[in-house]
Amino acid sequence: MASTNNVQMLDDVTKNEKNGSHMQSDREDKHYMWTHSGQKTYKCEECSRQFSKLCNLKMHLRTHTGEKPYRCEECCRQFSRQGDLKTHMRTHTGEKPYRCEECSTQFTQLSHLKSHMRTHTSEKPYRCEECRKQFSRQDYLKTHMRTHTGEQPYRCEECSRQFTQLSTLKTHMRTHTGEKPYKCEECSRQFSKLGDLKRHIRTHTGEKPYRCEECSRQFSKLDTLKTHMQTHTNEKPYNCEECSRQFSQLGDLKCHMRIHTGEKSYRCEECSRQFSKLGNLKRHIRTHTGEKPYRCEECSRQFTQLGNLKSHMRTHTGEKLYKCEECSRQFIKLGDLKRHIRTHTGEKPYKCEECSRQFSDVGNLRKHMRTHARENL
Repeated sequence: MASTNNVQMLDDVTKNEKNGSHMQSDREDKHYMWTHSGQKTYKCEECSRQFSKLCNLKMHLRTHTGEKPYRCEECCRQFSRQGDLKTHMRTHTGEKPYRCEECSTQFTQLSHLKSHMRTHTSEKPYRCEECRKQFSRQDYLKTHMRTHTGEQPYRCEECSRQFTQLSTLKTHMRTHTGEKPYKCEECSRQFSKLGDLKRHIRTHTGEKPYRCEECSRQFSKLDTLKTHMQTHTNEKPYNCEECSRQFSQLGDLKCHMRIHTGEKSYRCEECSRQFSKLGNLKRHIRTHTGEKPYRCEECSRQFTQLGNLKSHMRTHTGEKLYKCEECSRQFIKLGDLKRHIRTHTGEKPYKCEECSRQFSDVGNLRKHMRTHARENL
């Protein structure tokens, strides 16, 4: 009897082993079908997207429900996926496990490393169907597409202006908050944009990375080079309706229009003087602060305006840019040339209020005024 039972048990084990083998085989077959055949048996009822695994469908459903079960213990941010939480934690730990073999830069995410690698390979796999422009990252392509669609998904809560990029909105918000996170190490001036700081630093270093192909002049700002290029093309597309003067830049036309309207939108908080141009206000403010951000490398003299520094530098170089058409005399400063020209024209624009004598130079008028001051003693 015992022998019969043992035989039955052995038969049952063998049968179970066979069944288990069949179940394992079924699982392997299903895995192969799901991952290799592309079969997607799990469907989202909300948007009809299909998935090969149930767990992927469950994670996807959180995009509809808003469920975020994974929470950061450091800052309480919540995430819909555990992998996203793990990646986020590296912002607290500083861990950067992904390293570029070319330049040793390290990254918190593998996707960031892959994108970075394209800066070495110049690979641009994402192409715009509208204009065929190519991009190294998919998010760059998405942002670019808004130039075709006109979409501006980021809106300022303060003034309702809309932007195509989140970074542009963040920068714009500083115009409301007054935040200036970028500071110059040389003169402690602060800026709301990193680009503005970089351009400002060139006033200290003298770096001029933008060069004119026509005359080889170099500039510290790209927009200054673009403006300069119009001196070669003589292009002036902006026309004043009042006096028909033409300008190469829209900003110059707008500033010019204030001559006709008398508008002075920029006001000094110290003395209430008003100015038609922001640049003029900034220069004026230095008369109150005493700030002289432009320094001569030769003799260490400092100046409130870049133009004054440039003029001063010619006293060291001996360069004389301004030439008299009458006698070919050359001058370091434009003001000196203008005064000299009056010796040819006989013009005397400065008049004494006491005796009506006229002078070609304001300095000579001042000297003359002292003769009246002595007479009145």
